[in-house]
Amino acid sequence: MNRREFFKGAAALAAVAPLASKEALAHAAKPKAGNNPIWLMTSAFASDPDFESVVERAKSVGAQGLELCVFRRDTDRQDHIATHLDYDNFTPERAKRVIEICNAEGLRISVGAYDNLIGAKTEELQRINQNHILKLIRIAAMLGGDANDVVCGTFVGYDHVLGRTDGGFEKNLFKFKKVFQPMLNYAKSLGVTVCVENCPMEGWLPVTAPDAYNNLSGCLAARKLMYAVLDDDSALQETYDPSHDVWQHIDPSEVIAAMDFRKLRRVHIKGTRNFTNDAEAVHWGRLYPQQSVNAALAKKAGVPLPANEWDRMSYEPRLPGFGGSDSCDWTKFLETLMAKGFKNPFVIENEGWNSSHTGNMGATLQGFRATILNTAPVVWPLGPNGYAFDKSVLKPMTIPNVNPKVVTIKDLT
Repeated sequence: MNRREFFKGAAALAAVAPLASKEALAHAAKPKAGNNPIWLMTSAFASDPDFESVVERAKSVGAQGLELCVFRRDTDRQDHIATHLDYDNFTPERAKRVIEICNAEGLRISVGAYDNLIGAKTEELQRINQNHILKLIRIAAMLGGDANDVVCGTFVGYDHVLGRTDGGFEKNLFKFKKVFQPMLNYAKSLGVTVCVENCPMEGWLPVTAPDAYNNLSGCLAARKLMYAVLDDDSALQETYDPSHDVWQHIDPSEVIAAMDFRKLRRVHIKGTRNFTNDAEAVHWGRLYPQQSVNAALAKKAGVPLPANEWDRMSYEPRLPGFGGSDSCDWTKFLETLMAKGFKNPFVIENEGWNSSHTGNMGATLQGFRATILNTAPVVWPLGPNGYAFDKSVLKPMTIPNVNPKVVTIKDLT
């Protein structure tokens, strides 16, 4: 029996096989595709010098927008960094030009930089990270902020000194409030939303560190507690990346069902392939990160060691639809979002070992194209030429012509 015959009608199926009928009914009742834009996160284009160059990348793969990475040029991070706007010299004239290009090309944008804002290596670096995000909030406002759906993406980070004391997690919650409440108040005054992502950043500490929870917003409970601890959470929302829950053995559809859905502003599209039976997982388990010991001792014992600080949880990043399957049920996850009425952008974050991590731009762009095609049947309407985003719904970005002064965290506190 082919697929068309199988799905001809629920009544006919019920007479033949009631269990199959239930499955058919579930599929027949699946939500209709929306018209969500699919964007690219520009971390994969670290060698590109500016906004104009990544616009060409988006056009070449058929994307509708860009999450512009605007990391500090002197960042201490070594992974997935890029700077596609001049954050120290961003003027109303430059904002106007960026908006004009977006309108002409049918693209939309947000900005972001992902650093540790509450527990960087030194107090000075912590302030530098905080002040940088304040510059990006200012840039988001100059690009129209919430009126143009331009948000500022970031991490919260984690203070490990506090975290390793009794009640350390709760202490981090209150440090988050101390740092973020004035930043969020500032963002709200400019009409900008700050979106925090849920990556635990397990590789932010050396491979010899005993733990690997390095970003407060790395689990659903923490995010709910973050909203609860704030005096005003109206300028705080979420960027949710399902891959970070999948490698922790959590069904991301269940997280969507349990979260405050009103807080979901962006969804990152990135997969993960879990290695549940590799030698590292068998020896070290998957409840805690793999540990590191003296290499000679490990060899004598016949125990595998993690290769580096990011090789501690027995998984690899993937792009859905590129080079094989991964461990996320993408159909279920995307249909869950559509059923709940998610209308905001999906943003492809390319960290694929067979794509951006090859260092080959051709493979990087292939990965983006494949992921767009893999996502399209669930989130785009079916038209005469296949699944396609309906650009007619895009409203022109407005030019706010504002120029807020640059502020520091000291000014706000």
